[in-house]
Amino acid sequence: MPALLWPLAFDLGVFALHLLLPARRVKGYVSGPDGAPLTYRLNGLWVFFATVGLWAAACAGGLFAWDALFLHRYELLAGACAVGLVFTLAVVLPAPPVPGWSLLKELFLGRVEQPQWLGHRVDAKMFLYLVGAAGLELNLLSFAAHHFALHPADPSPGVVLYVALFSFFLVEYLFFEQVHLYTYDFVAERVGFKLGWGCLVFYPFFYAVGLWTCAELPNPHRGAAWLVGSAVLFFCGWVLARGANLQKYFFKRDPTKKALGFLAPEALEGRVLVSGFWGLSRHINYLGEILMASGLALSLGHPAEWGPWLYPLYYVGLLLPRQAADDRRCAEKYGPLWDRYRQRVRWRIVPFVY
Repeated sequence: MPALLWPLAFDLGVFALHLLLPARRVKGYVSGPDGAPLTYRLNGLWVFFATVGLWAAACAGGLFAWDALFLHRYELLAGACAVGLVFTLAVVLPAPPVPGWSLLKELFLGRVEQPQWLGHRVDAKMFLYLVGAAGLELNLLSFAAHHFALHPADPSPGVVLYVALFSFFLVEYLFFEQVHLYTYDFVAERVGFKLGWGCLVFYPFFYAVGLWTCAELPNPHRGAAWLVGSAVLFFCGWVLARGANLQKYFFKRDPTKKALGFLAPEALEGRVLVSGFWGLSRHINYLGEILMASGLALSLGHPAEWGPWLYPLYYVGLLLPRQAADDRRCAEKYGPLWDRYRQRVRWRIVPFVY
């Protein structure tokens, strides 16, 4: 099979695994047309590990070179772009138009808010994030394999750390699948080019940009202090991002109970959290995402290379406008209560700075 078609085969394979592997049914935060919460089949970890296992078995059996995804990365990117564009057209055009929107805006943002297929067995957003996570993991592993093939006598421990931290990020994301049903993407976004092409192309390829530019570089010999500092920065960000999302999740599930066993809920009129992580800034989780990305960029040990820094810069470019959009949405939803919240929690993302 030409490498150009590998992304299509991969996406269909993950779709099949998602359908066939055991899953648990859970209720989300968003309601369907009947007013009842939408239900979701969650089996992300099963699909993730099955995908990695099948890829490893294929490489060990000689069907693929371990670094084939790196060697054919440009063909794979082109094929994924084509799949992402076809997916966008297929999911947007059959749906009813959005009043007042241009076709270009509909294609970019989408027409349908919560598409689910095959009798609610597959949720479009959940599948997109799952296929993106699995694709990114395979790219990371294959790109790292290329580094080890080039530098077998002196491989960089930074490459190992980079892949280990990113793998942790992906596994814990899928472990907390249910929590993400309460986040902005699942609550507020539609499915169009931004989300569809973003998960099928941007997520698995751009997120690995650090290894796109550093996989062939030699060991920079940064030392243990550099590696430990990078990991500490990453996990500081993870605590902020995961802690904030978990606190919001527990509050929406039961606003009377302590989150994580120790964060007592304090909310304006019982609706808007002002305690714990959400008392530090209005989007402290965004700061966590940026810190995690910065730790990953530093872990490779090549701070003068521009490639690894594209990932944290992307988060800055993505999350600053999203914070403003979410602020407007919450102002419309909560009215004067949101003004009180902004007076109570002054900082948008970075406490005492912004």
